[in-house]
Amino acid sequence: MLAINVCQKARLSRDPRFDGQFFTAVKTTGIYCRSICPVFPPKEQNVVYFATAIECAGAGYRPCLRCRPDSAPNSSAWKGINTTLDRAISLINAGALQGGTLPELASRLGISDRYLRQLFTRHLGISPKSYALYQQCLFAKQLLHQTDLPITQVALASGFASVRRFNDCFVSQLKLTPSSLRKSSKSHANTLQLLLYYRPPFAWDTMQKILNGRAVKGLEWCDSQRYGRTFDWLGSRGSFTATHEAINNRFIVTLDVDAVSHLKPIINNIRRVLDLDVDIAAVEQDISPCFSADTQINSGVRLPGIWTMFEAGIRAILGQQISVEAARNLVTTLVASLGEKLADDQYLFPTAAVIATSELDFLSIPKSRKQTLRVLAEHYVAGESPNDADQWLALKGIGPWTVQYAKMRGLSDPNIFLAGDLGVKKALPTLAPQFSPQQASPWQSYLTFQLWSQL
Repeated sequence: MLAINVCQKARLSRDPRFDGQFFTAVKTTGIYCRSICPVFPPKEQNVVYFATAIECAGAGYRPCLRCRPDSAPNSSAWKGINTTLDRAISLINAGALQGGTLPELASRLGISDRYLRQLFTRHLGISPKSYALYQQCLFAKQLLHQTDLPITQVALASGFASVRRFNDCFVSQLKLTPSSLRKSSKSHANTLQLLLYYRPPFAWDTMQKILNGRAVKGLEWCDSQRYGRTFDWLGSRGSFTATHEAINNRFIVTLDVDAVSHLKPIINNIRRVLDLDVDIAAVEQDISPCFSADTQINSGVRLPGIWTMFEAGIRAILGQQISVEAARNLVTTLVASLGEKLADDQYLFPTAAVIATSELDFLSIPKSRKQTLRVLAEHYVAGESPNDADQWLALKGIGPWTVQYAKMRGLSDPNIFLAGDLGVKKALPTLAPQFSPQQASPWQSYLTFQLWSQL
């Protein structure tokens, strides 16, 4: 939790850099707000500050209908309270308890379900299931505000099995009814438009340059203000286009999806790909001592992600020891040859099963590299912890650079320093003479992209 005097100044100034880092609850109204709420600020004696929205709800406050706390940027995924708790929260936000049980989640974390409950009670004051339910309701509230989906579809997209259960939980958790938030009864099939906020600064020009330089025709599209792509995620297929709106510190995301049952994990992955949830100002404060005194770091540089770990691995293998343009051309050929075609000349990224059984004769690369692609695909088809990239080192043709690059962009691991990368080597003179990568922990990935941005 931020210091009280910081919260006081931030809410009075409505500084967007603190949006989502704390919430303001007003005793006289029973409502909690974001730090940027446009309403006239209440008196300090009537205010209580909380670190998270769930703590506000636990204290009996309901969300503001003006600033919509459900739209606030998420808190940093690396709060440092407890690594296991942070990972549990991340998995629950991705829907782990919608399609699984608490013991299954605890098993994934390598702990008992009793200890998992203790962590949530100690740090958040609620159980894991209560946390998951409140997040489902907040996501439903966002859909009710920002889309024209029918309430039945909103319930399904938020992880509820029935409208009755949805209505009961919505009222008990938020002290509001779904129908009271519905602006329109119109429906536009499964085409949605959502607003995804971030805390500034955001160096969109730098991210756009990276995404555009690697954009694969038919799979991705990118221009000065937009980035989009197709996806196949947890059985839901579709595409999204994210348009940057710098003046409001947000992206307007237009999403076409064939099934809304996994909508929340899809939105979470879009947030990860665009790196919307990091507290970039805090990161830059930590990594700035790594640079020499006469070097000005580029503010707002974030980690552009790749949609899946498997795709990141395939792209990294194809990018070994060649230029960015040559790698992009190879990936484009792979997608056009093996990707499933959608409407309007769009393709899905090829599945592991398809790549594993292909001879890959259409790729002008050495046979050994084709075999490496098939070996990684077979590893995914086997399905034993395929996203554990450290296991890839046992696969022939995959070395540390490939693993590190895939983790940095496929998992958005914040602590990867690509010391062997040619671009990083060229930019190293901008660092302080006695620099050690460990100085930048746990933000070595951001240091890597900072160095690339200095070129």
